[in-house]
Amino acid sequence: MRREQLKVLQCKLSDQPDLLGREDHINTGVLILLAFINNEYHFVLEERQLEIRQGGEICFPGGVFDPEQDSDTRETAIRETVEELGIPKEQLELIGALGTLYTSMGAIVDAYVGVCHLQNMDELQINHSEVRSVFTIPVSHFMNAEPEEYLAIVRVHPSCTDESTGEERILFPSKKLGLPDRYSQPWGSRSHRILVYQMGSKTVWGITARLIYELIRRM
Repeated sequence: MRREQLKVLQCKLSDQPDLLGREDHINTGVLILLAFINNEYHFVLEERQLEIRQGGEICFPGGVFDPEQDSDTRETAIRETVEELGIPKEQLELIGALGTLYTSMGAIVDAYVGVCHLQNMDELQINHSEVRSVFTIPVSHFMNAEPEEYLAIVRVHPSCTDESTGEERILFPSKKLGLPDRYSQPWGSRSHRILVYQMGSKTVWGITARLIYELIRRM
């Protein structure tokens, strides 16, 4: 590397570290949606349709970044909210970004906070192909409740079983690469913290619970 190349490199570096390898993961945009009901703000939450991925779980509106429709994950979060809940875009007010969450399953969640300016929730035009139901919980209920905490173990598996043949499929050829034997077996045992809020008959957990927890911490 020559001196002039180092100067070019310096110009392309940031003062703060960014997330490397983002393109190797599923990038999503989620809107932590608020509505003003009975003189206080509520979280607007969805129960996913049973037939779709993660069916029956509780979440905020959001989805996978689509480069053909979205310039960034902020637009993803807004687009998905409009599609899932039928809220006109002009009645959504984005008030800021909460942050980025890297999940144990390898997805990157860019979370934003927004307010829907509706007179009442009956104005929603729910997309029932994705959303089974919509309900609200006052933000204050979470401010007075500590989440339950559980742990799961995340490990790296260099091979898997082919479901069609039952044979082992090598994903990472550690032996062929001359790496230590320990990498031919599952390795790592990182603890993954799972937060759970029990709200009456509703169980809010996982990514949704973590986003609520992080927002409450900032309040």
